[in-house]
Amino acid sequence: MVRQREFDTDKALDAAMRIFWEKGYEASSLRDLTGGMGIQRPSLYGAFGDKMELFETALRRYNAWHASQVKSRLQKGVSVKAAFRELFEHIGTEENSKSDIHRGCFCINTMVELAPHDSKFAVLTREHQMYLAAIFQEVIEHGQLTGELSETLRAEAMAQSLVVSMIGLTVMVKAKPDHAFIRQSIDMALSLLDAGK
Repeated sequence: MVRQREFDTDKALDAAMRIFWEKGYEASSLRDLTGGMGIQRPSLYGAFGDKMELFETALRRYNAWHASQVKSRLQKGVSVKAAFRELFEHIGTEENSKSDIHRGCFCINTMVELAPHDSKFAVLTREHQMYLAAIFQEVIEHGQLTGELSETLRAEAMAQSLVVSMIGLTVMVKAKPDHAFIRQSIDMALSLLDAGK
């Protein structure tokens, strides 16, 4: 008879995700992981495989969560421009730097730490960026249909540009830059949405 697991795999995976998000792959020891997850090494290996497999699973979980958060924020806006501003200001405000935002984005951190040396993580991080761009493009095209945004905007290119701006903003916030610097950067990035009007 197969022995049932005596721990909540979702909770354990969430704990691993937070540890990897905070420390990165290399700096997260097995002791950190088992302690944070509340399990022993045999249980970790049995449920998730080795450290690299656990990291990949945690990253995929984060990417799905992050994309849903971005999409939800963009869908709540009273207008397309307001929705993008709320999203960017959420990332860039000092208040949010006291919460999870100071960790940056787990996917971007991985893009810097592992993607240059590991093709699997290069693909995973690139896929997440392109998925975010697809979400942005859908919102921009909605704005074009409603007349809020100019029909002459190249929605795909605009979406990709805004993803690049969001990534840059996310990285900058980790260093706690001057608030005025962040505000001006957000204003300039979002001014792209006014093109053609």
